[in-house]
Amino acid sequence: MYQTAAPFWETTPLELMDAEQWDALCDGCGKCCLEKFEDEDTGRIVYSRIACALLDLDTCRCRDYPNRARRMPDCITLTPEHLADPRWLPETCAYRLLAEGRPLPRWHPLVSGDPESVAEAGESVRGRVLAPETGENPLMHLIDWVR
Repeated sequence: MYQTAAPFWETTPLELMDAEQWDALCDGCGKCCLEKFEDEDTGRIVYSRIACALLDLDTCRCRDYPNRARRMPDCITLTPEHLADPRWLPETCAYRLLAEGRPLPRWHPLVSGDPESVAEAGESVRGRVLAPETGENPLMHLIDWVR
């Protein structure tokens, strides 16, 4: 019987991943692209249903990924240094999970082999969020299904 090599995310530390490996960790859920707030009393991050203007609500991918930080000053270009305190990322985020020493979920495309497994598992924001062009106040659209 042949033994297969362990996947890169199980053997390569986040800080040693190349750009292709790093980008492959994103499951495309879109959760990190929602307006969020920090509760000043508890430090808890609270998400709203209002998406970033660059988030494609159908694909849950950034419409201008290479220029996102320039176009959206609040957008954080994630680096291993940001993962020292990953609590601002969703609990299901691969970057956060790996930074905390936890495995990727079965529905993650790197595990399942299917990019649609994120939506099928109910982990995508597809069909559940609003574009900022609606003019809705994010504080009136707080949600609890992203933690």
